[in-house]
Amino acid sequence: MEETIGKLWHRLITRTAEQRYPAAAVRLKEIERTAGVYFRALGGDPGLRVAAATIDPHGARRSLFARIAGVGDKTARARMDQATLRLPPEIDCFPLRSLNRDLYLWLAALAAAHDRLPADTRFTQDAAGDFRRNQAATCCAIETWPGIGARYRRLVDAYLPTRMDPTRLPAAEAERERAIRRALTEPGSVLVLPAASTDTPPAEPVQLWLSGSLGTSASAVRSTDADPEQTTHGAPPSEEAERRAYRAQREDMPKEKNGLAIMFRAESLLAVAEFLRINRPTDDDPDPNAAAAARDLDHLSLAQDKDPVASKVKFDLDLPSAAEDDVVLGPGIRLPEWDYRKQRLIEDHVCLTEMVARNAAPAALPPYLRRTARRLHQQFAALQPGRVWLKHRPDGTELDVDAVVRAQTDRSVGRHPSEQLYLSLEKRARDLSCLVLADLSLSTDSWISSDARVIDVIRDSLLLFGEALDATGDRFAICGFSSLKRSNVRFHRLKNFDECFDDRVRGRIAAIKSGYYTRLGAAVRHAAALLGRETASRRILLILSDGKPNDLDLYEGRYGIEDTRAAIGEARRQGLVPFCVTIDREGASYLPHLFGPAGYAVIRKPDELPTRLPLFYAQLTR
Repeated sequence: MEETIGKLWHRLITRTAEQRYPAAAVRLKEIERTAGVYFRALGGDPGLRVAAATIDPHGARRSLFARIAGVGDKTARARMDQATLRLPPEIDCFPLRSLNRDLYLWLAALAAAHDRLPADTRFTQDAAGDFRRNQAATCCAIETWPGIGARYRRLVDAYLPTRMDPTRLPAAEAERERAIRRALTEPGSVLVLPAASTDTPPAEPVQLWLSGSLGTSASAVRSTDADPEQTTHGAPPSEEAERRAYRAQREDMPKEKNGLAIMFRAESLLAVAEFLRINRPTDDDPDPNAAAAARDLDHLSLAQDKDPVASKVKFDLDLPSAAEDDVVLGPGIRLPEWDYRKQRLIEDHVCLTEMVARNAAPAALPPYLRRTARRLHQQFAALQPGRVWLKHRPDGTELDVDAVVRAQTDRSVGRHPSEQLYLSLEKRARDLSCLVLADLSLSTDSWISSDARVIDVIRDSLLLFGEALDATGDRFAICGFSSLKRSNVRFHRLKNFDECFDDRVRGRIAAIKSGYYTRLGAAVRHAAALLGRETASRRILLILSDGKPNDLDLYEGRYGIEDTRAAIGEARRQGLVPFCVTIDREGASYLPHLFGPAGYAVIRKPDELPTRLPLFYAQLTR
């Protein structure tokens, strides 16, 4: 009985204190794509992706019921940094779903207006600066896009009653709250936020404004690329877990001294692993409560080991020996790279090496793919052009009766008759070439099911793709790539344009392995150079990927995205048609910026890639 009454009391006091409307809630995953398109359509930075904001404590005064229930001390505030527009993961503060949705769109419009403000206004890191900047952005948004004004006024009228009544606040806090209310109802009318003493709690966060600014030191950290040191096993995380963000805080590396110092050799590395100061689990099984524990943390602490390089192991465990590595086909090829921070192309910045698999034995098509291959072969054989009769030829195998009658008629009326009187039976070839560029980075070693990894799916896709295109007679090439910093971009030749798709090529595809990172820009530039030598009128660059561009050096986040975008633009200017097929469920947040709205496809079920890849090619060449 005591437990039942306690639950009922907790439910009652929580509902009274929170003032939330779960039935009208709008989640970010429902409107993420719309908000991103809306933000970019209003002139926002096209390189920014839309992601979830962190839920942080705000320290503002709460109502009595909220303090009793222990709620309302944290909130998700929208903000924008140099790479991300972060919006609340869920909005349910209004009783109408339409108002909650309008708040998402208003925050996107406000972020686009921030980009139009002068730099000295945007780069502020204090509450007073945020107060002025949000008013300026609101005025800019309403003046630039007058249609947004009605939406903003509806939101303000619905939002003000949800804030604390100034008459119930102490004098200093009441004056500050009235200033905030005037700034919301009449943007630009309040220039200075009233000062408060150091012991006065901060003002309640304004849900209609952005928190922080470009250049803020606080950042949200969420792993979007697979950790090269670890692979993901089991089922992929849920959609809700993917949109959870965590605030990170830099910490000093703990100064611990090993109680036991021993001399070790490379072959005894496993025996001394526990003495290395690295984050390593003590067992092989994942902790089932790890995700729940992370959600309860206010922030994640990150530490950087500042020990000198001389105290670390002097070799890279990922690098194979020269005798076991793939065969290098020639000297390194120097390629440029786009630095978006400096807005210039750095010449000869990347070194790319062409390679082919060592000792790749010829192999037949695996038995489990033969049935699908036969079906695709029959479907794509219909695309192979047949013989057609061409009329009005100067020579041919048969007379064109219509042309002969027309010529006789012209001769009878005194006109000069045509001499093109024959039919010619000719075979027309498809005038196109395609190069498939597959991502072979270490993230493809992750498991998508209990039976297959991403690299296995890519291998099957390339085999079926080759079987399908072999039926059409089109010229095509297959390549793969990975990278280890800018000095070692590995470009694997699996099939050249002039090679037949035979057991030798199948053996090379069967021998592909995952490793290293994804420096996509350099691989696209070199693939575009190879495809650009083809004389076909239509040249397609088909890219297979499982995640964002990344590498160990600066090639991470916005840098890699912008370099890849520049490489795609260069390929288009050469007359090529780039198209990306990805299994990254977050691909819709950044691929439109790279390939355009119709230049990519996201496959939600990776195991469908082998059968769908040839169909994408058929649509591109229709």
